[in-house]
Amino acid sequence: MSVAAPLALRPGDGSRLRALTRSSQAAAGLAQRARIVLLAAEGMPNAAIGRQVGVSTPTVLAWRNRYDAGGIDALADLGRSGRPSVVDEVAIVVRTVSDDGRPPADLGVTHWSARLLADQMRREGTPVSFATVSRVWRKWGLQPHRSETFKFSTDPQLEARIRDVVGLYLNPPAGAVVVSVDEKSQVQALDRTAPILPLRPGLAERRTHDYVRNGTTTLFAALEVATGRVSADACFDRHSNVEFLAFLKQVAKAHPRVQLHVVVDNYATHNHPNVKAWLARHPRITMHFTPTSCSWLNMVEIFFGIITRQAIRRGTFTSVPDLTAAIRAFIDGYNQRCKPFAWTKTADQILTKANREKTSDTGH
Repeated sequence: MSVAAPLALRPGDGSRLRALTRSSQAAAGLAQRARIVLLAAEGMPNAAIGRQVGVSTPTVLAWRNRYDAGGIDALADLGRSGRPSVVDEVAIVVRTVSDDGRPPADLGVTHWSARLLADQMRREGTPVSFATVSRVWRKWGLQPHRSETFKFSTDPQLEARIRDVVGLYLNPPAGAVVVSVDEKSQVQALDRTAPILPLRPGLAERRTHDYVRNGTTTLFAALEVATGRVSADACFDRHSNVEFLAFLKQVAKAHPRVQLHVVVDNYATHNHPNVKAWLARHPRITMHFTPTSCSWLNMVEIFFGIITRQAIRRGTFTSVPDLTAAIRAFIDGYNQRCKPFAWTKTADQILTKANREKTSDTGH
């Protein structure tokens, strides 16, 4: 029986073919064809190649000829036309987003499901299955079951305030201290109606779904931007201008004899006449306000998220003093391990995102 002559590889193809056989990202079929060509180049008989690779001899002959005619590029899969689609995908997309994506009022629902839309389109004379609707939704990135929120600021000083606050974060004044101040109101002292079942192998910590409210407190905190430390904190029963001014004095005492820049949001107590009068008597302290609806610019909000997740949400507290003691213990420990938060967005980047192009034709 005659044996086929060794396949002649084009210059440089040997290393490329070996790389394909070792690649973890190349398609399995392409790697298999590369092995066929390499074995053929070594002079192995076609039948032996088929047994080693796991294909028939005609398949080996086919890929030898394909490589001989077109090189490595000829080893790729050819495009297949397949059966043309009979589903009008555009019609499904248009029907999904028409009327702002809301189903007809007589259906009594707020958003489409795949089955509901398929039934509706069949009634309108376009027979489609719910599976087809689901496939089209996935292809076009439509998710009627999801709803997100958005908010924008109407502050006339939006740009000036963003540049002011972000400038303090990125380029703080030399020799000055920048602190981010806010209050976390309505922190609840919740206790469960039964003891918590602790963590066990294969079992998460478990607690009753019902609870007992034992009062609330308001946490005031001042985050030192340069170090990430909470340089001042206090818990009050209320959060009026009286409490805010008392806390502001505590912040000033924690940072004596330096220029102090305090970042706050636009809560009414921060602009109270009593606060303004006190600031006028202490010119070394300057208040910087975030724009309306932009309290996320206030860096202390990051700390509030941390203390909520790590100390408050899963805590159990029999009284408000118990809650405040837990808050104080967490802050003491946090200051031992804290690191400054790195602000990365410039004012221009934030403003570019805030001034988005119009993406909806709704009338509001």
